[in-house]
Amino acid sequence: MKEFATNTRTRLLYSLSSLGITIPGEAVAGVIAFYIVDIKNLPVAWYSTFWFFYTIYNALNNPALGYLSDRTRSRWGRRLPYILFGGLPYALAFALLFTAPFDGKTDPRGLLIYFGAAIVLWEGLYTALATGYYGLLPEMFGTYEERTDVAAKMNIFQIVGLIIGAALPPLLANLLGWTNMAMLFAGISVIAIYAGYPAMFERKELRTDTSFPFWDALKYTFANRSYLTAAGAQTMRFFATGSLQTGILFYLKYSLKVDEANATYILGGAFVIAMLSLYPWRNWVANKLDSRRTLMLANAVMMLGIIPMGFSPNINFTYAAAVVLGIGLGGLVLIGDVIMTEVVDEDEVKTGHQRAGMYFGMSGFLITLSGLLVSSVFGLVMPAFGYDTLLDVQPASVDLGFRIFLTVPTSIGFLLAIFLLWLYPLHGKYLQDIKDTLQKKRAAASE
Repeated sequence: MKEFATNTRTRLLYSLSSLGITIPGEAVAGVIAFYIVDIKNLPVAWYSTFWFFYTIYNALNNPALGYLSDRTRSRWGRRLPYILFGGLPYALAFALLFTAPFDGKTDPRGLLIYFGAAIVLWEGLYTALATGYYGLLPEMFGTYEERTDVAAKMNIFQIVGLIIGAALPPLLANLLGWTNMAMLFAGISVIAIYAGYPAMFERKELRTDTSFPFWDALKYTFANRSYLTAAGAQTMRFFATGSLQTGILFYLKYSLKVDEANATYILGGAFVIAMLSLYPWRNWVANKLDSRRTLMLANAVMMLGIIPMGFSPNINFTYAAAVVLGIGLGGLVLIGDVIMTEVVDEDEVKTGHQRAGMYFGMSGFLITLSGLLVSSVFGLVMPAFGYDTLLDVQPASVDLGFRIFLTVPTSIGFLLAIFLLWLYPLHGKYLQDIKDTLQKKRAAASE
């Protein structure tokens, strides 16, 4: 099989749509807790309790929508309708999150109801859109080399999305206000999603592959060791990076005592370095090793960057640590989706069905649980160190609390990810046998 079965334009435009999906998602992951808790003054206990139940909903709708995507029958295909009809509502729902008309000091109940309804709507649309989009990845791009090239392109756009969605909100909110910032991001999101849509396609032989029963789909998914270890490692990685994103604004404000807008420069710098490191990771590491060892190395580099931040005496030291984080992040984002395409390939060989929707949906189910862990740890740790949103001045003890929150959970997450990747069985001769078998199957189908 040749290295690239698609042209550069197709790979580039497919990758561009990831920018539109990423911007709102990263803004929610990075600043929604700060916006709702510190700006809109929702009590932290209320936020943590709500987030617990929201995360359960979030986790459960991932496999449901993934399975629905696998079984969808339409003239547009299985995956494409979710992108075509989901992109605009997804962006509009995101804008609603940052237009809350209530304040937690005067009407915490109204704020919680509004925020809860808005984020439930937004997340359902996100899951449908992202499942359709990522479900196309193993279908459109067949070889490891092609997938790593697409992954590098995707993640260049995604890192631009990270810079826009996670690093710029504090700065833009100071300039434009939170609502205008969200409306600007929603507009960019819509343009990027639909600009890439014309390049997307589905394999004709899979467009009606919808016959796999739901309970059999669950059984084969959860009996798959490759899936459980890969998705478990991704869950721990997202727990670690989620703790970092949630804690960084609080850490800057209360531990380093600098303007939280500095998060723009710290996160933005790390994301730029990650973007610049994507092709070095691909050419010098991923294509010489494999997805498993590449991810193990990337998680280890992340630990080297995060641990020193707990002892940072000033903002300049934190900037230096962010450089190391950026290098590690480049490896994580490059291979995170590629390793799941290997799981999809193995499952297709074993079951005869291409079930990318179910696998990416179930991965979302487990990864979403990382959000539950993040909010639970946040809700336990910070009140223990005296953090109270109703106080005008926080006690000095929150300095240590946010240093611990930023470094200890993240380090544990990266360590567990490395351990689970060590158990991942899809490598070496076994992985090559899967690739050879699938290549023969697809060659026979095209005759």
